[in-house]
Amino acid sequence: MSATDPIASFLTRLRNASRARQERVTIPVSGLTLRILEIMKDERFVENFKLMEEGVKRLARVELRYFRDKKPAFRGIVRVSKPGRRCYVAADEVRRVLGGMGISVLSTSHGVMTDSEARKQKVGGEVLCNIW
Repeated sequence: MSATDPIASFLTRLRNASRARQERVTIPVSGLTLRILEIMKDERFVENFKLMEEGVKRLARVELRYFRDKKPAFRGIVRVSKPGRRCYVAADEVRRVLGGMGISVLSTSHGVMTDSEARKQKVGGEVLCNIW
């Protein structure tokens, strides 16, 4: 994790809070990480989030989602495309995560979206992360 990769930092904070069984975590957000958070909420990997501002910093207070047996809603969250090695896929190469049990988040020319949306719209792009 590096200070030059805010997406990796964002994902690591979510992963660590989930493994520690915390109910909520506060994370600095940008436009891109906010969109990833919206996708995670839509796909029911997180319960909810609330935006806050501390001076010039934008923060998100994220409520993590757990099942009845206190297992996290997501088992894994991995950064795919990194600053040192970008990972791009064409529209016909967008793959499913764990046979459809997870999602990929892609940054496309039509915005940030899930792998299923990218297949529907027939667009490719940079694979930001995989969540399952």
